[in-house]
Amino acid sequence: MKLIFKSNIIFLLLSFSSFLSVAQINTDRVMNIGRNALYFEDYILSMQYFNQVIKVKPYMAEPYFYRGVAKLSLDDFKGAEEDCTLCIERNPFIVNAYQVRGIARQNLGDYQGAIDDYTEGLRYAPEDRSFLNNKAIAEVQLKKYDEAEKSFDKLIALHPNYYNGYMSRAQFYLEKGDTIKAIDDIDKAISIDKYISGAYAQRAIIKVLHDADYDSALADMNEALRLDPKEVSYYFNRARIKYHQDDLQGAMADYDYILKLDPDNTMTYYNRGLLRMQVGERNKAISDFTKVIKAEPNNYFAIYNRALLYDMIGNYGKAISDFNVVLEQYPDFAAGFYARSDAKRKMGDMKGGEKDFMLAMDLQKKTQYEPIDENTVASNNSKKSGQAADERSESDKNINKFNQILVADAHTEYKPEYENKIRGRVQDQNVQVSVQPMYVLTYYERPDAVRQNIYYVRELEELNDTHVFSKKLLLTNAEAALLSDQVNYHFSSINDYSRLIEINPSNPLAYFGRAVDFMLVQDFSSALDDLNRAIMTSQNFTLAYFLRAVVRAKQIEYQLSAESVQSIDFQQVRSKNSKDFSLSGLPAVGNESLKMEYEMVLRDYEKVIESAPRFIYVYYNRGNLRCSQQDYRGAIADYTEAIRLRPDFGDAYYNRGLVYLKQGDTVKGTADLSKAGELGVVAAYNLLKRMSD
Repeated sequence: MKLIFKSNIIFLLLSFSSFLSVAQINTDRVMNIGRNALYFEDYILSMQYFNQVIKVKPYMAEPYFYRGVAKLSLDDFKGAEEDCTLCIERNPFIVNAYQVRGIARQNLGDYQGAIDDYTEGLRYAPEDRSFLNNKAIAEVQLKKYDEAEKSFDKLIALHPNYYNGYMSRAQFYLEKGDTIKAIDDIDKAISIDKYISGAYAQRAIIKVLHDADYDSALADMNEALRLDPKEVSYYFNRARIKYHQDDLQGAMADYDYILKLDPDNTMTYYNRGLLRMQVGERNKAISDFTKVIKAEPNNYFAIYNRALLYDMIGNYGKAISDFNVVLEQYPDFAAGFYARSDAKRKMGDMKGGEKDFMLAMDLQKKTQYEPIDENTVASNNSKKSGQAADERSESDKNINKFNQILVADAHTEYKPEYENKIRGRVQDQNVQVSVQPMYVLTYYERPDAVRQNIYYVRELEELNDTHVFSKKLLLTNAEAALLSDQVNYHFSSINDYSRLIEINPSNPLAYFGRAVDFMLVQDFSSALDDLNRAIMTSQNFTLAYFLRAVVRAKQIEYQLSAESVQSIDFQQVRSKNSKDFSLSGLPAVGNESLKMEYEMVLRDYEKVIESAPRFIYVYYNRGNLRCSQQDYRGAIADYTEAIRLRPDFGDAYYNRGLVYLKQGDTVKGTADLSKAGELGVVAAYNLLKRMSD
């Protein structure tokens, strides 16, 4: 049972600001910018800010803690452990430091150290479900099953509606071989929240491995895919189920789709090659195995299968070449020598063929044993290894299994979802669907983003045509975090713009360019200062108003992150007519000073509309802002105008659909969500499925 944390954002409650009150204003500001960067997933950038604070004030605990969080996000588990230790040495009462260090230690294999950390954390927070859950998991990893069972029982007793508690305990029961209790816990998890795909996928695999109940397993895997249609492992396991049902074409279709989502998935190429081999598509099978071999030159299973295929199509020279590679690695592989013997004879090498044949005969005699029931042995072995009799796990190097489909190792089949307050922004901790985010001006976009075509924006084209900026400005709502070299570039760029401003303090483009850099390094205050100057020197600078609104909105989001809510709760939505859910594009406003900030954002958007009434993204962004103020009529009007100007604006349809649902208008809401899905917003179909239950 291995704890695996992907580098999603790891963001803790921003509850340590009070510790910084004794610091000088500069330290306070740098810490605040660092936490900005951490919140917006700029981990490398955030560490640079925390490094600055540590260099000036190495006695402070908090920068070590936050730097540890950033390192954990980047899978630097050793670094995260060391930073949390430094934090705890300076202040042992920062409870979340024990949580972060415990997670890091679990990933490093120091399970006892993790247990010690969680136990210490429980001294301060004795009912914390994250500490209890991860402690139980670490005890399972150490095979301390009695202690783990007590920990899980305590967790469930204190938190009887905790989804992840049941999922983790199910994994524990599987480790003990008690599939009945494991299924019971998964069933309970599904009864708590039937909209999380992992439970269905895990239950399906248990049904495959332990009951061979393929029909029921297929139903579960179909449900998992309806809830999460982009999860590659689900298609892979569904193909596995279809294979056992002799639905080779269905399995092939799933493999084809996986390779659209993940073109470098070698396990899929291998299995598709086997299926193509079975249905007689020999050249296509050769192509699949060749791709595997290119990625994994020592994959002898793929090389052997390709050799057999070359022999089938009459390319004996290539077949013998591949057989040679395999037999050099597996000199006791009798079937391989038989196959090479046949290929040599077909090429006219009768002497070489005879030699291989005799060697194969000798090897076969050496490996003869008393007759046994092969079916019984295969069945028993498969149960022990967690796979069916006609499957090979990825770590199994028995070349005699060359014609068996490849599956993940048993220990990776079950991956319970580990929920804790360390992982994820505060507003993302529950099962939620957020409005699609606002559009921003930046130089970078996530490479995996499903990019919608950006409509022509004259002001943006004119700005890029000035060639003042070394990179092309983009409009996107899929921002990318900065890489290390990009961080250094933008700090250097800030200095370059500063020199330009010294030469000509009335140049609005220099202020604007530096503002973009400041925004990218998460220094919002400095960005706003520069945008104010740009507007003072050029009052018709449309994109300066737009960017100022964006930066102010980001600043508000960060300030209210601990209490932000920007999603729909599906426990309420599935009643279809309920209005009792929250919806916003930004956190709801709670105090007068921030209400003023919102007003300033609105004024900037209105200024943009005055000068550029066909700038569709300002209507969209203003719609998000109005959602946050619960001005749903105004939000609908803005999204509608954006859609009028751009009829294929999927994000606007999606957000407007959510607002209609908030108002109880299910007909218009579902129509908009359907259109959004048609235009590429995958989350729309997920939501429609949940609403239909």
